[in-house]
Amino acid sequence: MHDMWTITGGCHHSFTCEEYKAHCNSCQVFPRKTLINWPKRQFNKKLKIYNSYEKLFFASPSEWLANCAKQSGLTSNKPIWYIPNILDTTIFKEINKKTARSALNINENEVIIAFSAFSVSSPYKGWIELQRALEILKETMSWDDVSILITGSATNNLNEVVLPFKTKFLGFLKDEYSMSLVFNAADVFVAPSLAETFGYVIMEALSCGTPVVAFEVGGISDQIMHKHNGYLAKYRNAEDLANGISFCLEERLKGYLLPGF
Repeated sequence: MHDMWTITGGCHHSFTCEEYKAHCNSCQVFPRKTLINWPKRQFNKKLKIYNSYEKLFFASPSEWLANCAKQSGLTSNKPIWYIPNILDTTIFKEINKKTARSALNINENEVIIAFSAFSVSSPYKGWIELQRALEILKETMSWDDVSILITGSATNNLNEVVLPFKTKFLGFLKDEYSMSLVFNAADVFVAPSLAETFGYVIMEALSCGTPVVAFEVGGISDQIMHKHNGYLAKYRNAEDLANGISFCLEERLKGYLLPGF
């Protein structure tokens, strides 16, 4: 299982909905009554398939998702295994920060806040909350030379992106070595996802020694120990997200993988 689709009537993340624990009869994605109740139909189809196999096992990359599976009406009677994702620590490892910044043509004296997403403009990646948090930081932080480092697809038109700090867009990075350089170049990595089963990018950043600030949602709390290797901000709270970034920078927090990863 990589998300909640396996244990629901169709959604990849249920957010606050707990219908999957019963039968997905009432779905928040389909608020209006339609001729066919698609979530219920898919739930029943999955249930039939799952029950047709006596020895069917499910594996989850996060304890959070494993606990959800144990409560689902689809998989509560099946063995659920928690197996953390693997990571190549020969690539994602801590290197000299000056070397990483030199390779990316970044000033070694700047304060670097990094952010990455396959589609930055996705409503689930917390772009709006991040923008607001940066605006708050601009008003409150004492550092002068701050830059935002972004990888991924920011928008169809980069001129539409307005941030209160200097911003460097690296676009899509196709190899792991380049991403490792980004993590090592950053002073803090921000992952403000509003829905997250695990957050592989968080594990990569932590392995490179960079603290991570993220909302306390889904399987993220499996990886971040609050105020130790990062900061778990209150859900969708831009002010607390800003507090987390400030905390990591002021305390010069170091990122590291928690035991079990």
